[in-house]
Amino acid sequence: MDSRKEKQNRGGLGAFLATARILFDNPLIRMFLKIAAVNTVMCKHICDEGEQNIDSSAIYHALSVFAGIRVECPISTRFLIDFLNTILRIGIHVMHGDDREVAKALKDPALRRGVALVLKGLGLYGVTVPQKLPAPFLIVWNFTNMCNLRCMHCYQRADAPLSDELSLYEKLRVVHELDKVGVAAIALSGGEPSIHPDFLTIIKAIAARGMYAAVATNGWRFADIDFMKKAVEAGLRYVEVSVDSANPKKHDAFRGVEGSWARAIKALENAVKLGVNHAMAVTITKMNINEIDDILDLAQSIGVKRVVFFNFVPTGRGVEIKNLDLDPVEREKFMRKIYVEMKRRGIEIVTTAPQYGRIVLQASMGREIAPTHFAVQRDPIAKAVAEFVGGCGAGRIYAAIQPNGIVTPCVFMPISVGSLRTSSFAKIWSENELLLKLRDKSNLKGHCRVCNFRNVCGGCRARAYAYFNDPLAPDPGCIYNVDEWRKIQKEALKGYEMVVESSK
Repeated sequence: MDSRKEKQNRGGLGAFLATARILFDNPLIRMFLKIAAVNTVMCKHICDEGEQNIDSSAIYHALSVFAGIRVECPISTRFLIDFLNTILRIGIHVMHGDDREVAKALKDPALRRGVALVLKGLGLYGVTVPQKLPAPFLIVWNFTNMCNLRCMHCYQRADAPLSDELSLYEKLRVVHELDKVGVAAIALSGGEPSIHPDFLTIIKAIAARGMYAAVATNGWRFADIDFMKKAVEAGLRYVEVSVDSANPKKHDAFRGVEGSWARAIKALENAVKLGVNHAMAVTITKMNINEIDDILDLAQSIGVKRVVFFNFVPTGRGVEIKNLDLDPVEREKFMRKIYVEMKRRGIEIVTTAPQYGRIVLQASMGREIAPTHFAVQRDPIAKAVAEFVGGCGAGRIYAAIQPNGIVTPCVFMPISVGSLRTSSFAKIWSENELLLKLRDKSNLKGHCRVCNFRNVCGGCRARAYAYFNDPLAPDPGCIYNVDEWRKIQKEALKGYEMVVESSK
């Protein structure tokens, strides 16, 4: 690709990230960024939707001004705003980006929050690989243990609600805490969040604070289009519906309740009809590895534009079906296939397997990226952006909250790092020893520690914990760790033979 083509292809946000990494690594400029990061002030934001008093960092207010929003604030804050925006505009132009594209994107308050987190991280910690952040982009909140299905792979062993689940008052306080630390998005999961009586109230509270409100659901309640309309009116912006087979009977058997496939499909049809941002979520195992084409055909027949293949992690009930996990060769072939299918079909197809970042870089010869399981994007600074995000996000750009307020690095990693009933989220995020270790890739073990793709992948930390009881261990699902996988299989066979022998 020649330099002219590179300039044409470079998007505004790609240039923005490149600008941030380069310019804010300068000690003097970083000093101003750090001041803006810690300078929290109440300002009035005035836009077409009305007026709102927002108590946030000078960085967030600066991004609001960049987006074209009128902001009334103290003179000292205005100086920081003008300085930051001047630096950003100069940098974007130097990197041949389009500041109009950036301004348009930043009109979304959730995206502004995400970009503000990146800039805060640069101000507080300097440029790190991957980038350290003062708060996660995303929280997945297991809203309740209550569920109307009995899925074979459920990481939560969801069934009845826990006796100590957070009250509505406590949930609203959690939303307030996550808002104050700058979290950009909250996805409610479970159990099944949509059947809980507090669901719509909390969605509304999340949206009211400018955070991106999402839900991971089995689709049962969203098969009712009126309920989906209520959720969207409350502020829901993204619906992710689980479908684990193109065959209704196979899906229903996996999910434990007859009729669950039909309602999941109806929920996706309703999302398409209402124009709600959505995805079909598929847990990929040996049960459905031969159905990829059929599943993608089904998604396209509905009108689904995004399919997310979830990496199977043997935790919760999933421990009992560990034999359905893909081996490293199967996973490698699967990831390469979905990359080709995305190109062929013209829809977004991704996976939560962090190795996909490596696959995309290799298959595109470095021209495209898929940081964690976000969209694949073509940009000349692809590898730098991928390393900026850093592969598996557990404890780095993402964390989970359990129904009773326990914080964990990931929904698939049941390790308590603190309780929101006894500590603030800010304290847990900034001080917990395991979270701090997960943010430093030099702490990884085995091949994951020395891998050339450590900073765009790093392996799935939840799978490392599930197989080795160590979140820093190698991920046995990677082709580069095939020897680790063989050891696991050998031990499993030895255990099986001992059981057979003792039963004689």
